Order: sequence, then C-alpha cells, then structure tokens
Amino acid sequence: MAWFFTDSEIDSENFIITGENAKHISKSLRMKPSEALTLVTPEKEQLDCVITTVNSESVEVEITSRKPCENEPDVEITLYQALPKGDKMEYIVQKCVELGISRIVPVISARCISRPDKKSLAKKQIRWQKIAKEAAQQSRRGIIPKVDAAVSFKEAVELCAQNEQNIVFYELGGESVKRLIGNKPESIGIFIGSEGGFEQAEVDLATQRGAKTATLGKRILRAETAPLAALSVIMYETGNFE
Repeated sequence: MAWFFTDSEIDSENFIITGENAKHISKSLRMKPSEALTLVTPEKEQLDCVITTVNSESVEVEITSRKPCENEPDVEITLYQALPKGDKMEYIVQKCVELGISRIVPVISARCISRPDKKSLAKKQIRWQKIAKEAAQQSRRGIIPKVDAAVSFKEAVELCAQNEQNIVFYELGGESVKRLIGNKPESIGIFIGSEGGFEQAEVDLATQRGAKTATLGKRILRAETAPLAALSVIMYETGNFE
C-alpha cells in the first residue's frame, strides 16, 4: 500500500493531499478513486484511507481507520557519520532510514577526504533529507528521520550528550555491542568514521565525554558498510528485528 506523511494532524474524516505527494499519487503511481493508501501524521498516527477524487494538483481521501503507527523501533538511534567520498552518504542515508535510524548527523572529522564548502553542504543536506523521506515512505516508517546540517567532530561530541549511550566504532577495537547495550538504553548515538577512520585524539575526546569504543569484528568494513552493520547489530540486540 502507498505510504505518505502529512505535515499536520488530521481531525476530520476527509483530507486533501496536495503538493509533491499529490503529483506522485496521480502522475507516478497513477492511482485511481477507490484505491487505498496510508497517511502518517507527525504524531505517528496511521490513517488508512480510500481515494475519492484525483487530479494533478490534489487528491481527496476518506479516512477509514486510525491507529498508532507501530513500525518504529523502541530505541532511538542517532548516527554521527563522518563524511565519506563521493555519493556514498546518499546510500548511507537511504539504507539507515530503512533499518530504523532516528536521526543522522553528518560530521567533518580530521580524516575526511570529502570537505564540501558551506554552500555545497547546504545543497547536500537538502538532497539527503529528500532521500530520507523517500526511504521512510518506502519502508513504511512512522517518522521521517532528520538529517542535520554537518558539524565538526567536537560539535558532534557535544551534541551526543543528549543520548543515554554513545558508541564509537573503532578499527583498533573495543567492546562488543551486545555487552555495551545490555541494559537496553532508550537512546543511542553511534559514531562511524570516513575512509580513514578516526584519529586517536578524536576517539579520546569522545571517550572522555562518556562514549565507549566498540568493534564490528576483525574485518575492516568500508565507510558505507560500517553504519549499516552497526545499526543492524543494535536493532537485533534490542529486539527490533523480531
């Protein structure tokens, strides 16, 4: 079933979809009256709907049922991802949203090869947020995870203080994820390096602020593989793949 997000709560039993969603429904999906779709509100209310009228500018639907969306993980995970080369960040955003990430914070770390200027980063952020929205719709998420503006590693460490547990995945080793999240924290921050990993000074800064280092095994994973592996392990260990 087609899955879309609304910008506001819906109190009535009828709703008119406009903008990009309406164009996608009418032109890309070519949906017709009597076909079903789902809307999810900012409060994660899932609305099952039936289309009543369609045109290129708007789609009117009748709401047939309401319930809380139960598709979200019960742990909030923020990815602090050091910028990789090329378009790898697009892949990371897409797949992490599918796997259940709550928030993504791009990070400019010491060993990042990719260092776009502010104007380029602003454009990339818009692109990454669009990818996050599309991936959230495809995977039937209850939220659209936010992709923040890029920050320095030091700023990322300051931001992560809001998480109950923070983990730096480090190629020189650390504890197992299972051991670190054994008490199932409600919010977890994960730090993943770019192609060159993190400098020791960065790891030291994070651990001084309470973060723990962790390992993903004896093999060295690519910058675009590591966040998916880390997120998958956490989702499994917290029971969110059941």
